[in-house]
Amino acid sequence: MTNNTKNLLSFTDWEPEHAKLLLDFAIDLKQNPAEYGKPLAGKSIVALFEKPSLRTRVSFDIGIHNLGGHMVYVDSQGQLMEKREDPKDVGANISQWAQAIVARVFSHNTLVALSSGASVPVVNALCDKYHPCQALADYITLQECYGDISGKTIAYIGDGNNVTHSLNILGILLGCHQVVITPENYEIDPRIKSDIVALADANNVTISFHQSLAEAPSADVIYTDTWLSMGDDTPLEQIKTTFMPFQVNQALMEHCKADYVMHCQPAHRDLEITGELMDSPQSLLMQQAENRMHAQNAILCYLLSDITNKLTK
Repeated sequence: MTNNTKNLLSFTDWEPEHAKLLLDFAIDLKQNPAEYGKPLAGKSIVALFEKPSLRTRVSFDIGIHNLGGHMVYVDSQGQLMEKREDPKDVGANISQWAQAIVARVFSHNTLVALSSGASVPVVNALCDKYHPCQALADYITLQECYGDISGKTIAYIGDGNNVTHSLNILGILLGCHQVVITPENYEIDPRIKSDIVALADANNVTISFHQSLAEAPSADVIYTDTWLSMGDDTPLEQIKTTFMPFQVNQALMEHCKADYVMHCQPAHRDLEITGELMDSPQSLLMQQAENRMHAQNAILCYLLSDITNKLTK
């Protein structure tokens, strides 16, 4: 596998064969870490966080340590990076000391500016448009469950957001059919939707969009996310009126004949998903959380080392 891109801001410009190789590499790195040694030895990665996190921060920190690297965490305490300094200049400065930048930000434009000034790889750890690290972790999880995910159907139900975008994009590259069910006025970004539909057509993958659970088709996996994105101060009672009919529960699983349920977390029990389903044998939530670290490890190795070349030999 050849690294044809400096950054990983999204999977929008990836080819299916590269996506599949990255997925295979991530699983192999997880299963056989001793074979790869310490590929990040002597390397420092700066983690810039405008938004707080649990899974993202901890999984990156421990993963980088396990690969022999060192992570420097920079917390902007919920403030926009640009309020203190132009992100382009931040990227240029950090490039003088570190070998990569991991950024969890409010706006995708911040990532674009950051990467424009950086001379080291920039990894999107979450923005308003995409969440590529989460998507890779999700498909690692499904590959572990099914062995072969090509032809499987993933139904995303809830708020059309950054997770939906990345789940659709990477899933299509990996040959997974996509269903998106969102309430009216909570659809995915129309420009990104247009790109996703074109990507699906180019890869002979089906994708459909609906606004009612009555239209929910059969699916192998049901996926949901929180109804309120971090930083959204819309009153919960107002949101519940719109979203409660879209709750993921056992009845929906049976209606769709789904094998598994997924959620990127944090999850709100008995709101977007029932606690009963979260704790059930069909739940993949903890496996997804575990695989965040392995997905991110694979991405960093892909960007910072040549060990992924062994997959093509």
